Amino acid sequence: MSGVDYVGSDGLGLVSAIRSGGVSARAVADAALARIATRGVAVNAFTTVLADQARADAARVDEALAAGRDPGPLAGMPFAAKDLFDIAGVTTLAGSKINAERPPAARDAAAVAALRRAGAVLMGALNMDEYAYGFTGENSHYGPIRNPHDPARVAGGSSGGSGAAVGAGLVPLTLGSDTNGSVRVPAALCGAFGLKPTYGRVSRAGSALFAGSFDHVGALGRSVRDVAAAFDVMHGPDPDDPVCSPRPAESCLPVLGQGIGGLRVAVLDGHFARGGEPEVFGAVAAVAAALGVTRRVTIPEAHRARAAAMVITASEGASIHLADLRTRPQDFDPLTRDRFLAGALVPGVFYQQAQRFRAWYRARVAEIFREVDVLLAPTTPCPAPRIGQERIVLDGVEVLTRPNLGVYTQPISFIGLPVLSVPIRTGALPLGVQIIGAPFRETHVLRVGALLESKGVVAAAVAA
Repeated sequence: MSGVDYVGSDGLGLVSAIRSGGVSARAVADAALARIATRGVAVNAFTTVLADQARADAARVDEALAAGRDPGPLAGMPFAAKDLFDIAGVTTLAGSKINAERPPAARDAAAVAALRRAGAVLMGALNMDEYAYGFTGENSHYGPIRNPHDPARVAGGSSGGSGAAVGAGLVPLTLGSDTNGSVRVPAALCGAFGLKPTYGRVSRAGSALFAGSFDHVGALGRSVRDVAAAFDVMHGPDPDDPVCSPRPAESCLPVLGQGIGGLRVAVLDGHFARGGEPEVFGAVAAVAAALGVTRRVTIPEAHRARAAAMVITASEGASIHLADLRTRPQDFDPLTRDRFLAGALVPGVFYQQAQRFRAWYRARVAEIFREVDVLLAPTTPCPAPRIGQERIVLDGVEVLTRPNLGVYTQPISFIGLPVLSVPIRTGALPLGVQIIGAPFRETHVLRVGALLESKGVVAAAVAA
């Protein structure tokens, strides 16, 4: 490959080089495959590599350009998908041993198909927590996903392979899913940009669900414009997903250079300003200072929103897997199995109460968004813990590692808000800051992220 630095370029930078003739899509695909074959083994990000298919897709991009046809806005951009998105001809594992016995998918998931129609080149499927139930990426069936910045540490989850693949420079763009933070946590820990759109904004058709009233499709990438470009081609109505919004698609990429004039930005206080390591709050302060933000607001009862989110997701997740829990419990990861079993025992009245609280909480947050447009908060309470580390100390208190990595993400996904996690490095390991908008205001969070990136305040951290 010549004419472009594969690891140093973001996805749209590669697209530009391909379109200008500086490099072929086939050469970019070969560079991605070579990087996956060498660096990829160390982070254990991929469960399936689709070398032949990737080369064939790249060849079609080159043929279209040679013939004067437009192959799409993502022409030749390598990407990979979390292994809960269907890929035609590949068995969708969803991180499980049980799913390995199922037949290959007949067609691509809606989000995968949208990216491929836009000219992106699919490199393979990515490792994840079993059934998307976890925040660390420690999979007992397919091995732990390793943080590209320190292989002794977790990559985050449940889209851990998605975060590690971007952070290790394997691909510039990945697909993930986010229920309680599963795009944002690995994006933060691996040093990537991670976009969780508004609930229902991107079709989930052809993807394995964890908790139906929470699950979002999102993207992780090397730049704000990469995740914006992916969002632009994926979002919009889809009759194959009953919760997909009928709201028409709108383009976000063209507004990234507009700055944030007119946007009212505030830092979240209360729940989001305690229970984390000092460098986490230092990262938020650095972002706020770069934006000239001094205002602080508090979301009432955010800690209860987190508790209610746990009740609902555990109950909804268990309901999907009841048959296998009854007949083959030994084939689950023990921790996943036990969480699902606990979810199956949640009394119906608890679930109903959590949903009633959800409606109340949504109304309180809507009141805040009448006064501000964008909120800032930490993504995780600490940098990446070590693999196998069952407990961490936060604010002087020893807590369980897995559930507490989502302490700041769960109260936000609880009501389906759009969020961009931006990577910032204040120490040896990356951290993330959440940029949170009102429903369907993806343009707001992306504009803020783009401004911070242009100032050099935030940047993807690609490991050597």
